[in-house]
Amino acid sequence: MQDFDVAVIGAGAAGLFCAGIAGQLGLKVLLVDHGDKVAEKIRISGGGRCNFTNRDLEPRAPHKHFLGENPNFCRSALSRYTPQDFMALVQRHGIPFHEKHKGQLFGDRSSEDFIQMLLRECEAGGVTRWQPCAVTSIGASQPGYQLQTDRGPVAARQVVISTGGLSIPKIGATDFGYRVARQFGIRIVEPRPALVPLTFDGESWAPYSQLAGLSLPVAIETGQKKERMVFHEDLLFTHRGLSGPAVLQISSYWRPGQPIRIDLAPGIDLPQELGRAKATSRKLIANELAALVPSRLADAWAQQDPAWQRPVNESSDKALAALAERLAHWPLLPNGSEGYKKAEVTAGGVDTRDLSSQTMESKQPGLYFIGEVVDVTGWLGGYNFQWAWASAYACAQALAASARP
Repeated sequence: MQDFDVAVIGAGAAGLFCAGIAGQLGLKVLLVDHGDKVAEKIRISGGGRCNFTNRDLEPRAPHKHFLGENPNFCRSALSRYTPQDFMALVQRHGIPFHEKHKGQLFGDRSSEDFIQMLLRECEAGGVTRWQPCAVTSIGASQPGYQLQTDRGPVAARQVVISTGGLSIPKIGATDFGYRVARQFGIRIVEPRPALVPLTFDGESWAPYSQLAGLSLPVAIETGQKKERMVFHEDLLFTHRGLSGPAVLQISSYWRPGQPIRIDLAPGIDLPQELGRAKATSRKLIANELAALVPSRLADAWAQQDPAWQRPVNESSDKALAALAERLAHWPLLPNGSEGYKKAEVTAGGVDTRDLSSQTMESKQPGLYFIGEVVDVTGWLGGYNFQWAWASAYACAQALAASARP
């Protein structure tokens, strides 16, 4: 049996970073993953360039960009390892990057730069990496834990679970972390797909499926009163529903059976513009509308009501008011989402009530959970990676502290 101070299970963003730091702090670390490749989510993120953090993150106000049963749980870790800290690491490795918009930071070249950086950090810490290698069981022992793996039994004083959630199973996502949590009596907040395209009933969506590929800026919202969330982002029509940053963002807050509302012309006073057109133009409503929204959308919208298929100067004020209202407050009831196969992250997960916000250690001594497996979900735009880095850093520091005499 091989002995280690720490076994980190899951070689994604959080696992790689935690293993590297723990190793550099003097611990003997094993990093094990069932997949052939490490950090597949890093590889595909940001269109292959990796949106690795967000400069706008406010560590002391995590509820602004994170959700979960207790959004403030992540305050401690995010305050101790900030976007600026990770940016400094990226710069130290000579990786060029740029800010796209809304604080989102991307590599200039390829996501591979960041994967190699994390692997170099692991090498600097003398981390032992087994891949592909499945962990078939974990059992508590004295002291620590015994792991059964494809490469034989392992003894580890402490174990870190960084196996992510259920999103994108084709790159290796499993429920392993949740199963381990349940094994040791740790509660789970029901997982669900997040940052995911929404779908609609085929028959009701038919008039809009012709708009597949069309993108435009919108305001999108769901919920009421204190639960109301609004995002101003781009929306993308698909054959089955809606996607794009606006929909991915709102999907994390949307619940089945709940409607969403979309303003397809944010910042435009539609009643005023249509009223002006009625007084000065003889064009069809669709042609006038095409000056305010994309022409494909204008044409599709006008087809919905015979009263909107007339010259604007011949249209009734009531018809134009109804058109403006529908464009500015388009109500929709999704019938679901594209599910884990298209979800960028998994909301829910290991209940933060059973974890220390300082160390990521669970109520089961010596067992830690970090990254996406925890019930902490960030907005689109680098926030989830920053949670991975911050939770990994907090955990690694705690692992090293507990090993000191």
